[in-house]
Amino acid sequence: MRVLISGASVAGPALAYWLTRYGFTVTVVERAPALRKTGGHAVDLFRPAMDIVEKMGVLEQVTAKKTGIERLTMYREGAPRPIELELRRVLSAVSDRHVEIMRDDLSEIFYDATRHDVEYVFGDSIASISDDCEVTFDSGRTDRFDLVVGADGLHSNVRRLVFGPESDFTTWIGAYLAVVSVPDHVGLDGHTKVIAGVGRMAGVGAVHADDARAVFLFRTPRQLDYHHRDVPRQKQLLREHFEGMGWEVPRLMEELDRTPAFYFDSITQLRLDTWSRGRVTLVGDAGYCPGPAVGGSTSLAVVGAYVLAGELAIYGGDHTRAFPAYEAEIGDYVRRSRAFAVNAAKRIVPGSRFDLWALAAIVRLINHLPVALTTAAAKISSRGVRLHDSIALKDYASTPWPRSLSASS
Repeated sequence: MRVLISGASVAGPALAYWLTRYGFTVTVVERAPALRKTGGHAVDLFRPAMDIVEKMGVLEQVTAKKTGIERLTMYREGAPRPIELELRRVLSAVSDRHVEIMRDDLSEIFYDATRHDVEYVFGDSIASISDDCEVTFDSGRTDRFDLVVGADGLHSNVRRLVFGPESDFTTWIGAYLAVVSVPDHVGLDGHTKVIAGVGRMAGVGAVHADDARAVFLFRTPRQLDYHHRDVPRQKQLLREHFEGMGWEVPRLMEELDRTPAFYFDSITQLRLDTWSRGRVTLVGDAGYCPGPAVGGSTSLAVVGAYVLAGELAIYGGDHTRAFPAYEAEIGDYVRRSRAFAVNAAKRIVPGSRFDLWALAAIVRLINHLPVALTTAAAKISSRGVRLHDSIALKDYASTPWPRSLSASS
C-alpha cells in the first residue's frame, strides 16, 4: 500500500519510519532542495516523545545532540541586576524525561533513520490531489497513491489544497517569534542569557561549538501585515519592535544581514474540527499546531505520527476506520495542548510592568524552593505543565493487525 507524505521536517520522517516498519511503501516529498537548515529554534521532547524516540532506536543520537543548556541569566529593562536560574529546577517539574534539541538536528536524525527504506523526493511539491489520490506535482509528473498525509507544517500546502485557506483554521494568540543563527560572541557554553521588557523579550543560547541562536519574542496589539515567505519584511518588523532595547540586542540585530539562517512566524494556533478528509489526513503542525514555542508542538507531532501509523497498521490501511481512530486517540492531547498554549502565550512575554515584576518574582521563588517540592507541586495537575508526561501511549507493537495492506475501498 502506497502512502505519500508531504514534508520532511519532523512529523514526516517520524511517520515514514513507523509506516515502513508496518509494511507500507512510503514516499516523502519535500519542497526544499535538501533537508532544511533554517536555523530552527530549540524544541522540547517530553516523556511520550522520548519513549517513541527510544522505540525508533535513535535515543543515543538524540541525546548526543541535546543543547545542554543548564543555566539562564535574565536581565530586565530598567533593572540594575540580573537574575540567575538553574534550568533543571524548571525542567524537572515539567517532565521526568526530557531533551531539548535543535529542530534541524532532530529532523536529520529521523531522516537518517529512514532514508534507506523510504523514497525521498526533494525540490518538488504537491500541486493537486484528486479524490482517489491521483497526485500532480509542481514538476509536472503525476502518480497515484492509496493515501496522502500532510506533514508540512503550520502553513501546510496539503491542508490548503484539501481543506481550504489557512485563514479558515488559524487563530493568532498574540505574539511573534523569530530565531536567528549568530556567532557565540559571549562564550555561552551551556548558558542562555535573556533580556525581558514590556511586550518584548530577546535571548541568546549556545547550540554547538561557536554556533548560537538568538530568539526574539514580542507582543503586538494586532496582527502584523507580512507574507510568511517575505524575509526582508520580517527582518524589518523585527528591527522595529526591538529598537532601543539594550544589552546585546543591537549586536544581535547587526547579524540579521549576515545570518545563514532566519526564522520568523506568528504564534498561531490551528483549530480544525477534523484533520482527515477522504484519503487525506494531516499530522503534526499541519493539523493541530498549538502554537510555535508555547505548546510543545514537536512532542505532539512525534506522538501524532506514531499514533497515525499504529492505527493504520491495526486497520490494515483502511483509512475509513484508521483515520477516525487516530483522531480519537490523540484528540484529548491536542485539545489540552491548545489550552496550555493559549495560557503560555499570555504569560511568556510580560504585557506590563507588573507582569515583568511578577516574572522576576517567580524566578526568584523557583530558585529558593527545593527541586523536589517544585516537581511535586507540578505533578498535582496533569492539565498544567505536566500535561505531556500524563499522555499514555498505546503499544502498537504488541497489537495484532491485519497483514494485508492492499488499497482499501
